[in-house]
Amino acid sequence: MKRILITGKSSYIGRSLEKWLLKYPDCYFCERISIKNKEWHQIDFSGFDVVFHVAGLVHVKETNQNKVQYDAVNRDLTYEVANKAKRAGVKQFVFLSSMSVYGLEIGKITADVQPKPKSHYGKSKLAAEKRLNRLEDVHFKMVIVRPPMVYGKGCKGNYATLFRFACCTPIFPEIENRRSMIHIVNLCEFIRILIDQDRSGTFFPQDKDYVKTCDMVQLIGQAHGKNIKLIKIPKRMVGLMFRAPGKIATIFTKVFGSLIYDKEMSEIGVDYRVWK
Repeated sequence: MKRILITGKSSYIGRSLEKWLLKYPDCYFCERISIKNKEWHQIDFSGFDVVFHVAGLVHVKETNQNKVQYDAVNRDLTYEVANKAKRAGVKQFVFLSSMSVYGLEIGKITADVQPKPKSHYGKSKLAAEKRLNRLEDVHFKMVIVRPPMVYGKGCKGNYATLFRFACCTPIFPEIENRRSMIHIVNLCEFIRILIDQDRSGTFFPQDKDYVKTCDMVQLIGQAHGKNIKLIKIPKRMVGLMFRAPGKIATIFTKVFGSLIYDKEMSEIGVDYRVWK
Protein backbone atom coordinates (compact mmCIF):
# COMPACT_ATOMS: atom_id res chain seq x y z
CA MET A 1 0.00 0.00 0.00
CA LYS A 2 1.24 3.47 -0.91
CA ARG A 3 0.97 6.12 1.78
CA ILE A 4 0.43 9.59 0.32
CA LEU A 5 0.65 12.92 2.12
CA ILE A 6 -1.20 15.77 0.38
CA THR A 7 -0.16 19.30 1.31
CA GLY A 8 -3.01 21.76 0.88
CA LYS A 9 -5.91 20.79 3.11
CA SER A 10 -8.44 23.05 1.37
CA SER A 11 -7.11 22.46 -2.15
CA TYR A 12 -9.72 21.45 -4.73
CA ILE A 13 -7.24 19.25 -6.58
CA GLY A 14 -5.88 17.78 -3.34
CA ARG A 15 -9.36 16.87 -2.11
CA SER A 16 -10.26 15.46 -5.52
CA LEU A 17 -7.17 13.26 -5.61
CA GLU A 18 -7.87 11.90 -2.14
CA LYS A 19 -11.46 11.10 -3.13
CA TRP A 20 -10.24 9.38 -6.30
CA LEU A 21 -7.64 7.27 -4.51
CA LEU A 22 -10.20 6.17 -1.93
CA LYS A 23 -11.70 4.09 -4.74
CA TYR A 24 -8.67 1.82 -4.18
CA PRO A 25 -8.66 1.36 -0.37
CA ASP A 26 -6.30 -1.61 -0.53
CA CYS A 27 -3.74 0.29 -2.59
CA TYR A 28 -3.53 3.82 -1.17
CA PHE A 29 -3.76 5.67 2.13
CA CYS A 30 -4.09 9.46 1.99
CA GLU A 31 -3.74 12.23 4.52
CA ARG A 32 -4.22 15.94 3.81
CA ILE A 33 -2.49 18.62 5.87
CA SER A 34 -2.41 22.40 5.92
CA ILE A 35 0.90 24.23 5.65
CA LYS A 36 -0.52 27.72 6.22
CA ASN A 37 1.08 27.89 9.64
CA LYS A 38 4.17 26.43 11.30
CA GLU A 39 2.39 23.41 12.76
CA TRP A 40 3.24 21.27 9.73
CA HIS A 41 6.88 21.29 10.87
CA GLN A 42 5.85 18.97 13.70
CA ILE A 43 4.31 16.38 11.36
CA ASP A 44 6.39 13.24 10.81
CA PHE A 45 6.82 12.66 7.08
CA SER A 46 8.73 9.41 7.53
CA GLY A 47 5.61 7.25 7.39
CA PHE A 48 4.78 8.33 3.84
CA ASP A 49 5.99 7.05 0.47
CA VAL A 50 4.81 10.06 -1.54
CA VAL A 51 4.22 13.76 -0.93
CA PHE A 52 1.80 15.43 -3.34
CA HIS A 53 2.45 19.16 -2.99
CA VAL A 54 -0.53 21.11 -4.29
CA ALA A 55 -0.56 23.96 -1.77
CA GLY A 56 0.27 27.31 -3.29
CA LEU A 57 -0.69 30.92 -3.92
CA VAL A 58 -2.98 31.28 -6.94
CA HIS A 59 -5.97 33.34 -8.11
CA VAL A 60 -4.71 36.38 -6.21
CA LYS A 61 -4.55 39.61 -8.21
CA GLU A 62 -0.90 40.31 -8.93
CA THR A 63 0.71 43.59 -7.92
CA ASN A 64 4.27 44.87 -7.73
CA GLN A 65 4.09 44.42 -3.99
CA ASN A 66 2.96 40.78 -3.77
CA LYS A 67 5.73 39.28 -5.90
CA VAL A 68 7.53 38.55 -2.63
CA GLN A 69 4.47 36.70 -1.35
CA TYR A 70 4.25 34.55 -4.50
CA ASP A 71 7.93 33.64 -4.17
CA ALA A 72 7.63 32.90 -0.46
CA VAL A 73 4.71 30.51 -0.91
CA ASN A 74 5.19 28.93 -4.34
CA ARG A 75 8.98 28.76 -4.39
CA ASP A 76 10.46 28.88 -0.88
CA LEU A 77 7.76 26.95 0.97
CA THR A 78 7.66 24.30 -1.76
CA TYR A 79 11.40 23.75 -1.45
CA GLU A 80 11.13 23.63 2.35
CA VAL A 81 8.44 20.93 2.19
CA ALA A 82 10.43 18.90 -0.35
CA ASN A 83 13.59 19.15 1.72
CA LYS A 84 11.73 17.85 4.78
CA ALA A 85 10.29 15.02 2.71
CA LYS A 86 13.70 14.00 1.42
CA ARG A 87 15.27 14.03 4.89
CA ALA A 88 12.37 11.88 6.14
CA GLY A 89 13.01 9.21 3.52
CA VAL A 90 9.99 9.92 1.30
CA LYS A 91 10.59 8.19 -2.02
CA GLN A 92 8.65 10.44 -4.43
CA PHE A 93 7.68 14.11 -4.47
CA VAL A 94 4.91 15.23 -6.84
CA PHE A 95 4.72 18.97 -7.49
CA LEU A 96 1.72 20.57 -9.15
CA SER A 97 3.18 23.26 -11.37
CA SER A 98 1.37 24.99 -14.23
CA MET A 99 1.20 25.69 -17.95
CA SER A 100 1.77 29.30 -16.86
CA VAL A 101 5.52 28.68 -16.71
CA TYR A 102 5.60 29.15 -20.49
CA GLY A 103 4.24 32.70 -20.30
CA LEU A 104 2.08 32.18 -23.37
CA GLU A 105 -1.50 33.24 -23.95
CA ILE A 106 -1.62 32.09 -27.57
CA GLY A 107 0.32 29.38 -29.36
CA LYS A 108 1.33 25.73 -29.47
CA ILE A 109 3.71 24.37 -26.86
CA THR A 110 5.99 21.61 -28.09
CA ALA A 111 8.84 19.80 -26.39
CA ASP A 112 11.26 22.38 -27.86
CA VAL A 113 9.51 25.40 -26.34
CA GLN A 114 11.37 26.75 -23.33
CA PRO A 115 9.54 28.20 -20.31
CA LYS A 116 9.50 31.99 -20.17
CA PRO A 117 6.94 33.03 -17.55
CA LYS A 118 5.54 36.56 -17.37
CA SER A 119 3.35 36.48 -14.26
CA HIS A 120 4.45 36.30 -10.62
CA TYR A 121 2.61 33.01 -10.43
CA GLY A 122 4.38 31.48 -13.42
CA LYS A 123 7.80 32.78 -12.36
CA SER A 124 7.43 31.44 -8.83
CA LYS A 125 6.32 28.02 -10.10
CA LEU A 126 9.28 27.75 -12.49
CA ALA A 127 11.69 28.88 -9.78
CA ALA A 128 10.28 26.14 -7.54
CA GLU A 129 10.79 23.54 -10.27
CA LYS A 130 14.45 24.48 -10.63
CA ARG A 131 15.07 24.19 -6.91
CA LEU A 132 13.21 20.91 -6.66
CA ASN A 133 15.20 19.32 -9.47
CA ARG A 134 18.38 19.93 -7.48
CA LEU A 135 17.02 17.70 -4.72
CA GLU A 136 16.41 14.68 -6.93
CA ASP A 137 18.59 11.59 -6.62
CA VAL A 138 18.18 7.82 -6.94
CA HIS A 139 16.36 7.67 -3.60
CA PHE A 140 14.15 10.74 -4.07
CA LYS A 141 12.18 10.87 -7.32
CA MET A 142 10.89 14.22 -8.48
CA VAL A 143 7.67 14.57 -10.48
CA ILE A 144 6.65 17.95 -11.93
CA VAL A 145 3.17 18.21 -13.45
CA ARG A 146 2.30 21.18 -15.69
CA PRO A 147 -1.43 20.86 -16.39
CA PRO A 148 -3.42 23.25 -18.58
CA MET A 149 -6.75 24.61 -17.31
CA VAL A 150 -8.45 22.11 -15.01
CA TYR A 151 -12.23 21.86 -15.19
CA GLY A 152 -14.99 19.92 -13.49
CA LYS A 153 -17.68 20.28 -10.86
CA GLY A 154 -16.60 22.67 -8.12
CA CYS A 155 -13.43 23.74 -9.91
CA LYS A 156 -12.06 27.23 -9.26
CA GLY A 157 -10.00 29.62 -11.37
CA ASN A 158 -10.71 30.28 -15.06
CA TYR A 159 -13.22 27.44 -15.25
CA ALA A 160 -15.24 29.00 -12.44
CA THR A 161 -15.38 32.24 -14.45
CA LEU A 162 -16.74 30.39 -17.49
CA PHE A 163 -19.20 28.58 -15.24
CA ARG A 164 -20.60 31.81 -13.80
CA PHE A 165 -20.88 33.31 -17.28
CA ALA A 166 -22.64 30.24 -18.68
CA CYS A 167 -25.19 30.32 -15.89
CA CYS A 168 -26.26 33.90 -16.56
CA THR A 169 -26.01 34.52 -20.31
CA PRO A 170 -28.46 33.43 -23.05
CA ILE A 171 -25.89 34.02 -25.84
CA PHE A 172 -22.16 33.54 -26.35
CA PRO A 173 -19.78 34.38 -29.24
CA GLU A 174 -18.97 31.46 -31.55
CA ILE A 175 -15.27 31.89 -32.21
CA GLU A 176 -12.96 29.20 -33.54
CA ASN A 177 -10.19 28.42 -31.09
CA ARG A 178 -8.47 25.45 -29.44
CA ARG A 179 -7.52 25.08 -25.80
CA SER A 180 -5.73 22.33 -23.96
CA MET A 181 -7.75 21.43 -20.86
CA ILE A 182 -8.02 18.50 -18.49
CA HIS A 183 -10.99 17.23 -16.52
CA ILE A 184 -10.31 16.86 -12.81
CA VAL A 185 -11.01 13.11 -12.96
CA ASN A 186 -8.44 12.64 -15.73
CA LEU A 187 -5.88 14.68 -13.79
CA CYS A 188 -6.43 12.56 -10.69
CA GLU A 189 -6.04 9.33 -12.66
CA PHE A 190 -2.91 10.72 -14.30
CA ILE A 191 -1.36 11.46 -10.91
CA ARG A 192 -2.43 8.05 -9.60
CA ILE A 193 -0.57 6.37 -12.46
CA LEU A 194 2.57 8.44 -11.86
CA ILE A 195 2.51 7.42 -8.22
CA ASP A 196 1.69 3.78 -8.94
CA GLN A 197 4.52 3.46 -11.43
CA ASP A 198 7.12 5.40 -9.40
CA ARG A 199 7.64 7.84 -12.28
CA SER A 200 9.96 10.83 -12.31
CA GLY A 201 10.27 13.74 -14.73
CA THR A 202 8.14 16.59 -16.08
CA PHE A 203 4.67 15.81 -17.42
CA PHE A 204 1.99 17.61 -19.45
CA PRO A 205 -1.41 15.95 -19.00
CA GLN A 206 -4.42 17.00 -21.07
CA ASP A 207 -7.69 15.60 -22.36
CA LYS A 208 -7.58 13.66 -25.60
CA ASP A 209 -9.29 16.41 -27.61
CA TYR A 210 -8.72 20.15 -27.63
CA VAL A 211 -11.66 22.27 -26.47
CA LYS A 212 -13.37 25.23 -28.13
CA THR A 213 -14.34 27.84 -25.55
CA CYS A 214 -17.86 28.38 -26.88
CA ASP A 215 -18.52 24.63 -26.87
CA MET A 216 -17.42 24.43 -23.23
CA VAL A 217 -19.72 27.29 -22.23
CA GLN A 218 -22.63 25.73 -24.12
CA LEU A 219 -22.08 22.35 -22.40
CA ILE A 220 -21.94 24.00 -18.98
CA GLY A 221 -25.21 25.73 -19.75
CA GLN A 222 -26.87 22.50 -20.88
CA ALA A 223 -25.78 20.77 -17.67
CA HIS A 224 -27.71 23.42 -15.75
CA GLY A 225 -30.81 23.50 -17.93
CA LYS A 226 -29.84 26.55 -19.99
CA ASN A 227 -29.91 26.68 -23.77
CA ILE A 228 -27.13 29.09 -24.74
CA LYS A 229 -27.30 30.32 -28.31
CA LEU A 230 -23.97 30.74 -30.12
CA ILE A 231 -23.65 33.95 -32.16
CA LYS A 232 -21.21 34.09 -35.05
CA ILE A 233 -18.81 37.05 -34.95
CA PRO A 234 -17.24 38.46 -38.15
CA LYS A 235 -13.54 37.61 -38.45
CA ARG A 236 -12.67 41.28 -38.84
CA MET A 237 -14.32 42.10 -35.52
CA VAL A 238 -12.55 39.19 -33.84
CA GLY A 239 -9.23 40.51 -35.11
CA LEU A 240 -10.01 43.97 -33.77
CA MET A 241 -10.79 42.55 -30.34
CA PHE A 242 -7.46 40.71 -30.19
CA ARG A 243 -5.72 44.01 -31.00
CA ALA A 244 -7.85 46.21 -28.77
CA PRO A 245 -6.07 48.48 -26.27
CA GLY A 246 -5.52 47.63 -22.63
CA LYS A 247 -7.40 44.99 -20.69
CA ILE A 248 -9.95 44.31 -23.45
CA ALA A 249 -7.43 42.44 -25.61
CA THR A 250 -5.97 40.68 -22.56
CA ILE A 251 -9.33 39.31 -21.46
CA PHE A 252 -10.37 38.45 -25.01
CA THR A 253 -7.12 36.57 -25.59
CA LYS A 254 -7.45 34.58 -22.36
CA VAL A 255 -10.98 33.52 -23.28
CA PHE A 256 -10.77 33.06 -27.05
CA GLY A 257 -7.09 32.67 -27.86
CA SER A 258 -5.78 29.24 -28.89
CA LEU A 259 -3.27 27.74 -26.48
CA ILE A 260 -2.41 24.05 -26.71
CA TYR A 261 0.13 21.42 -25.79
CA ASP A 262 1.39 19.20 -28.59
CA LYS A 263 -0.55 15.97 -28.01
CA GLU A 264 2.59 13.85 -28.14
CA MET A 265 3.87 15.59 -25.00
CA SER A 266 0.92 14.28 -23.02
CA GLU A 267 1.24 10.56 -23.76
CA ILE A 268 2.67 8.33 -21.01
CA GLY A 269 1.97 4.91 -22.52
CA VAL A 270 -1.09 4.43 -20.33
CA ASP A 271 -4.63 5.68 -20.93
CA TYR A 272 -5.51 8.10 -18.14
CA ARG A 273 -8.54 9.67 -19.88
CA VAL A 274 -11.19 7.87 -17.89
CA TRP A 275 -13.59 10.81 -18.19
CA LYS A 276 -14.44 11.42 -21.86
